[in-house]
Amino acid sequence: MILADKTILVTGANRGLGKALVDEALSRGAERVYAGTRQPLAHPDPRVTPLPLDVTDAAQVTAAAEAVTSLDVLVNNAGVGGYEALADRAALERYLAVNLFGPYDVTHAFLPRLIEARGAIVNVVSMAALAALPPSPGYAISKAAALSMTQSLRATLAGRGVDVHAVLAGPVDTDMVRDLPIPKASPESVARALFDGVEKDDEDIFPDVFSQAYAEGWAGGVSKALERENAALISAAQD
Repeated sequence: MILADKTILVTGANRGLGKALVDEALSRGAERVYAGTRQPLAHPDPRVTPLPLDVTDAAQVTAAAEAVTSLDVLVNNAGVGGYEALADRAALERYLAVNLFGPYDVTHAFLPRLIEARGAIVNVVSMAALAALPPSPGYAISKAAALSMTQSLRATLAGRGVDVHAVLAGPVDTDMVRDLPIPKASPESVARALFDGVEKDDEDIFPDVFSQAYAEGWAGGVSKALERENAALISAAQD
């Protein structure tokens, strides 16, 4: 999907990757970019419409869906991460609320608009979805669940003209990993690669050097093959 002249909604748009995604969408000629944020946002470009949107607040999600009359691309970027023990149930519940149920609720609220536009859903997941991340087990669990949800949406919406993309990013230079002594991709480079993947219709987008090292193995691996086999069951049932 070419983004020029499209209407795009980015959640978690006030900083980091979300801010970079808004700017990148504008640079590609988007007609309107809705910037969903928990805090008030001002943007100099008149094509940007700030949208109060805490993805864990049902009333705000409903209000946002009512305010947006047309939508081509939904980017579920809002997320939370940190470091805790696996025994910390409260942390796991917080991650699931934001990283799984947040995009779940936002997606279903905007789904009628996306179906009408034959649009696209872009879920910013993480390489942590593919393997446990011991320093942040709750985060990894929530991202694995979000990936599974993305795959389920992809299969169930295939017959309704809505593309569903999973963004499997490695470390990005945002608040979560800024102090860690590891190589990190810039938010701007990840935003460019993300929208490149959307415009090329890539199902799974590996937007940085770290994640790209695993892209070929993922595409030809058992997990991807099983995803396609399971999706075919839905297609067969609908025929």
